[in-house]
Amino acid sequence: MHTAYLLIGGNLGNRLEYLQQAVSLINRQAGKATAISSVYETSAWGKTDQPPFLNQVMSIHTKLSAAELMTNLLSIEQQIGRQRADRYGPRIIDLDILFFDAEIHQSPHITIPHPEIAKRRFALVPMAELAPELVHPILLKSIAKLLEECKDPLAVKKI
Repeated sequence: MHTAYLLIGGNLGNRLEYLQQAVSLINRQAGKATAISSVYETSAWGKTDQPPFLNQVMSIHTKLSAAELMTNLLSIEQQIGRQRADRYGPRIIDLDILFFDAEIHQSPHITIPHPEIAKRRFALVPMAELAPELVHPILLKSIAKLLEECKDPLAVKKI
């Protein structure tokens, strides 16, 4: 059994309802939820001319490999209604694997740990709520330390 930390987010439509749908589908199709963070709101990162996002982190136990889990998450995004267009553009749902055990994995399909997590407060804040002592397997720093060092200026507000 593997432990994965997933980032769930979106900024279109009924954002909270889409997060709840994602959690439910992940729990049924990808793995059993072990913890779910609070929901946080933040301004869009990267492409800023769009509505604010809601984000949360979920940890799961899964029998799937990292690649299988990513394929499953992409399918769940489609089930909820996501259509991929603009890379950093608005979306009803976005599902990312932040960590998968202590695995380091890079392929055209998936990179684990998520390559941008140390730069993104919106991912670190809910991650720190669930696992502040988890050590990033490449940077060799805890989530709490990465959050302390994060230079991302965007405010992350608990809902």
